[in-house]
Amino acid sequence: MDKKNPAALSPLTERVLRYIREQQLVSRRQKLVVAVSGGADSVCLLHVLVELREALGLKLHVAHLDHRLRGEASAADARYVADLACQLEVPATIEARDVKSYQTEHRLSPEEAAREVRYTFLSEVAASCGADRVAVGHTVDDHIETILMHLVRGTGTRGLRGLQPTGRWPARSKRLTVIRPLLMISRLETEDYCGQYRLTPRIDASNLSLTPLRNRIRQQLVPLLQSYNPQVKEALLRVARIATDDVSFLEKEADRKWRNIAREEEKAVTLDRGKFLRLPIALQRQLLRISIEKLLGSLKDIETRHIEGLLSSLHKPAGRKISLPAGLQFTIEYDRYLLSAHPAALSPFPPFSGEFALKVPGETRLPGWQVGASFVDREEMNEPDSGFTAYFDYAKTGNRLTVRNRRAGDRFQPLGMSRTKKLGIFMIDSRIPGAWRQRVPIVCSPEHILWVVGWRLDERVKVTADTRQVLRLEFRRS
Repeated sequence: MDKKNPAALSPLTERVLRYIREQQLVSRRQKLVVAVSGGADSVCLLHVLVELREALGLKLHVAHLDHRLRGEASAADARYVADLACQLEVPATIEARDVKSYQTEHRLSPEEAAREVRYTFLSEVAASCGADRVAVGHTVDDHIETILMHLVRGTGTRGLRGLQPTGRWPARSKRLTVIRPLLMISRLETEDYCGQYRLTPRIDASNLSLTPLRNRIRQQLVPLLQSYNPQVKEALLRVARIATDDVSFLEKEADRKWRNIAREEEKAVTLDRGKFLRLPIALQRQLLRISIEKLLGSLKDIETRHIEGLLSSLHKPAGRKISLPAGLQFTIEYDRYLLSAHPAALSPFPPFSGEFALKVPGETRLPGWQVGASFVDREEMNEPDSGFTAYFDYAKTGNRLTVRNRRAGDRFQPLGMSRTKKLGIFMIDSRIPGAWRQRVPIVCSPEHILWVVGWRLDERVKVTADTRQVLRLEFRRS
């Protein structure tokens, strides 16, 4: 076969070439890792890419992982792939890893453990040879099986898309692009191709087991559905195309809304509650997915039930928290929603606990704070530009001041009020987020609370026309 002459390519290879170009799966002079298990699909993929490497300007590198799950059969697969790569003059990385131990350690299903170990291996091979893409041998049959798996598990519209020509795999700090050049080729066609070129792919006996869900779908559900509708595969592919178009539109609309509704902070995302609630529910779903993906790096462990659970809680009262996988927490606040593994991530107050005496006058260093106490003339009183500076009638406060956290049963008389109020009720009424409340410094005299820092003074220590000496307190982050 003349590799430089596209006219000499087989019909299947020509179809793959067109698909790669249409989907822009690779660029010229690109290094590409090819995942080869030894089965017909991946062997076909490797052979086709070898035929196309000059036309596409690719430098190929084979990667094969022995999962140590099938004893000598797994070792024989590794030897086969190594020999095949040598025959095709493609460099190869062949390794073995203990998937069973990884499964036990991380409490995963065998399929999940194998996938995580395999893609971590592929990302490491890609990094070692300077590639940012890995080609895998998924076929249209895998695509259809994935759609059905998602349906059985209760998918949303995104799951109906099935497999995509390109995907992302979050591997530690580096994200890997996975491409699927055979996604329009059937499994039967890959087997025929291997026969045509006298390739002898390995047969994985575990594919005959009915334990994995995918195998049951392949061997039982697909034939059953075909008995109802012989064209069921075409019907599912049509559903996937429609779902892909719909999700693409929603993603673009959500990206447009994101700038006006969401804010990314360090380790947190906030959503404007009022604006968010005015969105159509389809966009709310999409924005929640975007928010979670930005924080976790992927939606691997996020299922439709998690998103629907968040949607059903949007009108809950402030303070409600919903737990998500990976330690993520969705917190409902008065005017926003907060997504973070650290609910206090956006608090202006550093972690703070204990009780500390203040130097009056003088400077006092507290955990996360530097507190300055000084006497000023009435003429020097300025309107505080934040809630962290306050003025007091020193004759009413005295100099035995302390700073502490709130305590059960705390009461004070907020400025402007004629009677005392429970501190907890005041914090709720003032819409202080629940995750912040234990961090708020409380300035006290031996008699009562003087100041809820950041919010309100006590009425009984305010500066009046009769005040002779003014005490100024200023909290600064240290």
